[in-house]
Amino acid sequence: MIDQTIIVLSFIILFCISNGYIEGSELDNFLREFIYSVFSEELGNETIPSDELELMKKEFMEAFDENSDNRIELTEMAKILPTEENFILLFHRDNPLDSSVEFMRVWKRFDKDRSGYIEADELKSFLLHLLKEAKPETNIEEAKLIEYTSSILQLFDQNKDGKLQLSEMARLLPVKENYLCRPIFKNASKITSADIDRAFSLYDLDANGTIEDEELSGFLKDLLELAQEDYDEDDLEFFKKVILNQWDVNKDGKINRDELKMMLMQQSRLLSDKL
Repeated sequence: MIDQTIIVLSFIILFCISNGYIEGSELDNFLREFIYSVFSEELGNETIPSDELELMKKEFMEAFDENSDNRIELTEMAKILPTEENFILLFHRDNPLDSSVEFMRVWKRFDKDRSGYIEADELKSFLLHLLKEAKPETNIEEAKLIEYTSSILQLFDQNKDGKLQLSEMARLLPVKENYLCRPIFKNASKITSADIDRAFSLYDLDANGTIEDEELSGFLKDLLELAQEDYDEDDLEFFKKVILNQWDVNKDGKINRDELKMMLMQQSRLLSDKL
């Protein structure tokens, strides 16, 4: 019997670099990798003939392309998977977090030893939480949970250190939108008071008039992502010191609305100069 986990892993890889579906050359690559994964011993170093690949592709599409649009969507693939694999496959697309503030709260919840990384046992707890939240009555075997954890690490642990740093976890658990990426923040002359108010309210979730703690970490995460793709908690802490040193005028370790305005206007001017 074909190992369902191979399907999950292969499709998540493709989903992470596409738009929630595979077609054309992506589909060919998926089928080729899938076949090699399942029949590696039988195939050895042999190349799959193109006519055989086309035949397999035709049979695959007839079986799974339910809406006959000549591509395989995530939901079509997920329907053939058991509940746990189905959920792990779909949560990445269907359940983005509302903001990076929420992301930082999840991060701090599961980085239990405060090491600055989500290690294997912490990732296992995170995946168990996701599965239990989706279906509380689900009884997940420990061996299966370890398998899922190992699979996620293989996919998202880009530097192969056996744990997830901030940027790697952010790819696993995406947010709906980095608000600071909006075009309005690339032109200082077009930023309005309403834009500043909207940005401030997105991060000041408790509405106490300051951006602090996880709110500040979430804001800095979004700001940092404008400059670099790969980062860890040490990078975030260093960035926090730089930002607070420059923009925290009253030195309270927080960011208020006026300080945020000055910061975003400066960021926008820098981006405008680069265009």
